[in-house]
Amino acid sequence: GGRMGKLADKAVKNHKSFYSCSGAVLCAFHEPAGLSESEAQRKAAPFASGRAGKCGAVMAAEYVLEKVYGQNAGAKVSEFEEKFIEKGKGSVMCRDLMGRCRSCVTEAALLLEEML
Repeated sequence: GGRMGKLADKAVKNHKSFYSCSGAVLCAFHEPAGLSESEAQRKAAPFASGRAGKCGAVMAAEYVLEKVYGQNAGAKVSEFEEKFIEKGKGSVMCRDLMGRCRSCVTEAALLLEEML
């Protein structure tokens, strides 16, 4: 409902336009992350399709938190993961979330936008 911010909305639109889960999130939030859109696309590529084990949308959101909060990002990343798990995802691991990519992109982007 009322939770959808402008950047989260962009992330969902990106995903509907066949961006990877990580690309959808990172490209929507490229400005707070201090990246151009094409840099965001490149940075997001290794996070896609669970290559790192963790959900790509989560990895992209955590990358943005790290860029924004620097030294203090650790606590923010932990908080982000707790909230993501609480929101019914139950896990941040790609293999546990298979087939729920759109809802993961949506939730990751909503949480990220709330935390910035």
